[in-house]
Amino acid sequence: MSEAGGGPGFGSPVPQRAPWSLVAATAALCLVSATSVWTAGASPMSKEEKQKLGNQVLEMFDHAYGNYMEHAYPADELMPLTCRGRVRGQEPSRGDVDDALGKFSLTLIDSLDTLVVLNKTKEFEDAVQKVLRDVNLDNDVVVSVFETNIRVLGGLLGGHSLAIMLKEKGEYMQWYNDELLQMAKQLGYKLLPAFNTTSGLPYPRINLKFGIRKPEARTGTETDTCTACAGTLILEFAALSRFTGATIFEEYARKALDFLWEKRQRSSNLVGVTINIHTGDWVRKDSGVGAGIDSYYEYLLKAYVLLGDDSFLERFNTHYDAIMRYISQPPLLLDVHIHKPMLNARTWMDALLAFFPGLQVLKGDIRPAIETHEMLYQVIKKHNFLPEAFTTDFRVHWAQHPLRPEFAESTYFLYKATGDPYYLEVGKTLIENLNKYARVPCGFAAMKDVRTGSHEDRMDSFFLAEMFKYLYLLFADKEDIIFDIEDYIFTTEAHLLPLWLSTTNQSISKKNTTSEYTELDDSNFDWTCPNTQILFPNDPLYAQSIREPLKNVVDKSCPRGIIRVEESFRSGAKPPLRARDFMATNPEHLEILKKMGVSLIHLKDGRVQLVQHAIQAASSIDAEDGLRFMQEMIELSSQQQKEQQLPPRAVQIVSHPFFGRVVLTAGPAQFGLDLSKHKETRGFVASSKPYNGCSELTNPEAVVGKIALIQRGQCMFAEKARNIQNAGAIGGIVIDDNEGSSSDTAPLFQMAGDGKDTDDIKIPMLFLFSKEGSIILDAIREYEEVEVLLSDKAKDRAAILKGKMIPNYIINSNPEMENEEQPSSENDSQNQSAEQITSNSQDVDLVDHESPEESSLNSHAESSESSESSSPAEMDNAVTISPSEQNSNPTESQETTSLTGECTDLDNQLQEQSGTEEDSNPNVSWGKKVQPIDSILADWNEDIEAFEMMEKDEL
Repeated sequence: MSEAGGGPGFGSPVPQRAPWSLVAATAALCLVSATSVWTAGASPMSKEEKQKLGNQVLEMFDHAYGNYMEHAYPADELMPLTCRGRVRGQEPSRGDVDDALGKFSLTLIDSLDTLVVLNKTKEFEDAVQKVLRDVNLDNDVVVSVFETNIRVLGGLLGGHSLAIMLKEKGEYMQWYNDELLQMAKQLGYKLLPAFNTTSGLPYPRINLKFGIRKPEARTGTETDTCTACAGTLILEFAALSRFTGATIFEEYARKALDFLWEKRQRSSNLVGVTINIHTGDWVRKDSGVGAGIDSYYEYLLKAYVLLGDDSFLERFNTHYDAIMRYISQPPLLLDVHIHKPMLNARTWMDALLAFFPGLQVLKGDIRPAIETHEMLYQVIKKHNFLPEAFTTDFRVHWAQHPLRPEFAESTYFLYKATGDPYYLEVGKTLIENLNKYARVPCGFAAMKDVRTGSHEDRMDSFFLAEMFKYLYLLFADKEDIIFDIEDYIFTTEAHLLPLWLSTTNQSISKKNTTSEYTELDDSNFDWTCPNTQILFPNDPLYAQSIREPLKNVVDKSCPRGIIRVEESFRSGAKPPLRARDFMATNPEHLEILKKMGVSLIHLKDGRVQLVQHAIQAASSIDAEDGLRFMQEMIELSSQQQKEQQLPPRAVQIVSHPFFGRVVLTAGPAQFGLDLSKHKETRGFVASSKPYNGCSELTNPEAVVGKIALIQRGQCMFAEKARNIQNAGAIGGIVIDDNEGSSSDTAPLFQMAGDGKDTDDIKIPMLFLFSKEGSIILDAIREYEEVEVLLSDKAKDRAAILKGKMIPNYIINSNPEMENEEQPSSENDSQNQSAEQITSNSQDVDLVDHESPEESSLNSHAESSESSESSSPAEMDNAVTISPSEQNSNPTESQETTSLTGECTDLDNQLQEQSGTEEDSNPNVSWGKKVQPIDSILADWNEDIEAFEMMEKDEL
């Protein structure tokens, strides 16, 4: 992942098209002014030390590149532990990781322009000759379209860009006649068949020799691709078109980008991780700035810089506004749901998001870039490298580290934007860690586990393409580079494309379609270059003041905090507020939060979110207290989730005309009768008065011996339970007061106690969201008497109706209709689906108690139809309940349940309700007012398109 080079614009570029020279000149002005701010702010690194570190980077590159050429070439990659090349098919498969390998000397092509940046022009000329002589692009191998584009096509184009630059200088490459460009064009045509879809989104893989769909191709059956995979093509494909004059490449890449923009979630302006390439449906609906999406955002902004098309900038700014609104929780960047963006989709972050601070520098948004970068640096200082994924409390989630360059990339751009020598020290740390922990006799080995320091036998090509390039540029002075880096833009693989392409072969139509979809905020287009008086307001220590409160965000020792506590005790002052003592209803606690820069936000769904902005704290010490408080709150929430998490429960409507066929997913309670250990509770339902159940019931005669319905809100759950229990209820169902809420789209609640002893509550209590609860309320209005079963899982209908007689007038009211309306397999399938309950795991959102009355169980129960519409990829983050809890007998819906000689199939009974001949028998008067069960289920399990429309209407 890479940002635009030290050149084009470190603020929001001008909305009007500008020639490349203006963009580059603007960038240079930005860098000069930004750097000058810092001359008084920190101790600069001496030129000698910078040169020494630069030379160290050169030696490290020689060690990696030399060992590849000696032990691996012409293989794609070096295996540094065994000192041999990695050849596809000759080593055990690593799954998708191997899709980058195409038997085309990947590392050599990926390293071409790095050789020039590091002033190794003779080695570059030799490398180009080897590529032209040895590399074959017509291999019978299936490769990733995305990886082949950014690494191989980008590598060839970057090599071509610098080859013609060197040729113009007159010393090297005088023999060069666009040979690399011709190879790039050949590869471009080999990738084009991947775009043969109705949407214009490319297939994720292609066979270099046989293309797509042919039997010998062994690919072309995929249906899904990641957003970044389809949205990270425009720079390479447009450059190929501009270099060659063949417009087809840019046209295909633009069409893919247009389709992704059109399919964004309109209410949040976010995109999902995975999309169906044929239908355009989102397969994984979580959204972030890391793996699967990252470079899509990057290429929108860079496409504007390189191509001068305003629509790309407008789209980027629209997405960026959504990212900062929902995903950015400084210093964290947490994935959210595209349809419910206030809900976090996970409690961990992946290493690929480390590119984002660099992109924010290009955007001109420096403060959050500094914050996130510093947080990442603290993680690195704890683990020596950035783990592939880490949790919000900075523990290792995935321990691998394949020597990714994204953090080095952001470090370089922050230094270019601020001139702060602090970032040189960061780069020095990266060099030291690489040499100390990753260097092996035959190159540099990826870390298999950052906690133990164990190695993996891999050295990916991007390590040479990006890491050494950014580290060298970080320490190099302008005279150390043989060309002007400001004249180029970096691709996501750090390959260099010249900015003069913006005025070359502009035959592509640039219709601006953005305004058709959204009204844009003009504030997105205020600056050509960020004003340093705004970025660094009269304070040469501006960046340091942002970083300082984050110094101990990972280190739990917090020495200054300990000192402060000791001093506080000696002076008689109160110690800092601890998360375990926090009460959202305590005004004194809220005032302390404000002093620490912590905001308390009441979300629409009733939850409480805590957000800390260190800059808003009363002092730097208060900011540290705030960060420690947030850290404790994360740990407390995580601990409570592990201790308190229970599987969802079931509310099954068993009375006529449902007979157990409607099962509603319900949230459990931490108190009362545990339905997983005791027999289910069965009874008729009745609404309590008052409906909120927060005081003594005025209609005890109505709820005695029944299951009371009460509304969420205004008091603690346990208080509601005690009030209905005292009135004689045998159970309780709390219905959400947030109209339209559903277990399909919101995390399921586990109802918490009130902090007191709740052993006095003996009845079972369950929670239903508004949409599920309305099914029961509607049934009461229709049939008055509604009986339900509260249980840990849905029960077999035969067990529900065992010993009960179904009246003859229901069974045999119309024999002719009974014979005509036999249940179909389709209905059976639907019935079976309706009785399944699954649970998607959700993540802690810095939440302890959801409101003064309740706490959240961070799991999300969905109907089976919602689950079935999700692909396996989407369900990767899901926790499925054990089969015994998931549903009743899977064959039950296909069975004929015969209770007595007078009873018949229940499916037929319910089919008769909506039969065309129901009026023929006056005895079946109830059939005239029944809403068909299919209609109820369809309403409950409406598809995602209908839900999107509902979201839009609500907004």
